[in-house]
Amino acid sequence: MSFRYDFAATPFGEALAVYSDRGLVSFELPDAAELEAPWLLEGVSRRLQRLPDHDPGAAEELQDLLDAYFEGEAVRFDEEIALDWRLAEGFALDALHAICEIPWGETASYGEVAVHAGRPRAARAVGTACRLTPFSIVVPVHRVVRADGSIGQYGAHPERKRYLVDLEADAARRRTP
Repeated sequence: MSFRYDFAATPFGEALAVYSDRGLVSFELPDAAELEAPWLLEGVSRRLQRLPDHDPGAAEELQDLLDAYFEGEAVRFDEEIALDWRLAEGFALDALHAICEIPWGETASYGEVAVHAGRPRAARAVGTACRLTPFSIVVPVHRVVRADGSIGQYGAHPERKRYLVDLEADAARRRTP
């Protein structure tokens, strides 16, 4: 199995996209604007137990989808590109698949996702799956909110989560007659 990486531009900075022969393995946002995306390569390399090869242009299709998404189009990444789920397992994998079903422009609580993932009492485990997702934005963990409707965290960046939720909600409102 070979692994390769490229970078994709987001409003949050250059994100790291890592691919296997099966599809996108990881899409990670930089932790802070001052950190360069290559720093992210260390973490994913540890998880894959090898250093991916740099493949400029590998993320072109993903970049096109990201551009459309950030322009307010209802992109469902998991239907547009192949995902290699190797970095998620067990209930976390089930939770991430359930999160993919949350409609664009809508939110669901951690508890609701737990129910849809088959473990109604596992809301905290859903939170862990969201925190550890290998697919920022691509799997819309930003759509998962607290039971009281408050936004909650997005790693250490609740402002990013607010931005993504608002982007989708605003675009959805513009589409509704």
